[in-house]
Amino acid sequence: MAARGKGIPILSSAPLEFLFFLNTWYFTCYFIAEILMFIYKGLVLPYSPANLTLDLVMLFLYLGVEILRLFFGSKGNLTQRSLPLAVCLTLTLPCAMMAVYYLLLQTYVLRVEVILNAILLVFCLFEIVLEIATLAAFSRY
Repeated sequence: MAARGKGIPILSSAPLEFLFFLNTWYFTCYFIAEILMFIYKGLVLPYSPANLTLDLVMLFLYLGVEILRLFFGSKGNLTQRSLPLAVCLTLTLPCAMMAVYYLLLQTYVLRVEVILNAILLVFCLFEIVLEIATLAAFSRY
């Protein structure tokens, strides 16, 4: 598809941008839910203060990396630049690792956390596939 009158093809991926948009809203809800679950676990379960602090610090680090990843992914996709999209693809690995940590390895894992983190991993998987396809389209042009 070419831009109006310029002959420049539009290579941005609409499905990828839609996934970034959905992931932004989902991660916002996920982060709030995780904070509330940590409050619940801290009050109800015998959570050691060191482990609770570690899990909370990692959650805030996860928030920072996810914000950067979504920013660079959306920017790279909309401006049709490979470098920001490649940075997003690179940052997807630590985000997926953090989702696996909160899915399996944190001190106490609630069933709702299993569901929420599995959905995050599905987002990551679909985004990786679409990011690679979009990067291939950018490199062909």
